[in-house]
Amino acid sequence: MTDTSTIIDGRALRAWLHEFARRVAENSDHLTALDSEIGDADHGSNMHRGMTAVVAAIDADAGTEPGPLLKLVGRTLVSTVGGAAGPLYGTLFLRMAAAAGDTGPLDAAGFAKALRAGLEGVAARGRTEIGDKTMVDALAPAADALEARLAAGAAPAAALAAAAAAAAAGRDATAGRVARKGRASYLGERSIGHQDPGSASATLLVEAAAAALGTGADGQA
Repeated sequence: MTDTSTIIDGRALRAWLHEFARRVAENSDHLTALDSEIGDADHGSNMHRGMTAVVAAIDADAGTEPGPLLKLVGRTLVSTVGGAAGPLYGTLFLRMAAAAGDTGPLDAAGFAKALRAGLEGVAARGRTEIGDKTMVDALAPAADALEARLAAGAAPAAALAAAAAAAAAGRDATAGRVARKGRASYLGERSIGHQDPGSASATLLVEAAAAALGTGADGQA
């Protein structure tokens, strides 16, 4: 992506999703290790299974419009990812699909709008907000940074790099927080010192977007 009018079509989104699936596969053991400390020890395996199914689904689909493609991703994740991650990630992509609409590619602002809609869907579905030690802690600052940098006139590549950095900072901040949602919340104060696995996978999602849809991000988790 080089400017705010850059087109994000089905091909670009497939590249993003392939990159996310690759990063999930590489980090599957790490995500599961994080989840073993405060959850069910299955986040990595669940996400790997889901993204493997997503790649198969999008590669078999010949559609070129972002909206229907994102809807396919959401439905696939709901049906293949276990635990809370399936409904949450499914909601993220289904809300992004609704924001993208049924026809026409997206520009950078349209992608930012879709990400914001996805974030709002996740927050509503999980009844969570930033500070609860969930994936929202990574997604919310990422969406804020993306919108702010684009509004300030930054190139999409730079805006996506800023979003990835903000997601990583949000992820890291979860280690110092008490979990207020999900299985981790049962641990109370004992959840402090452990990074939230959902925020870690959400950061991979944003970093994958920076790597696949733009340049200027190092793409490292």
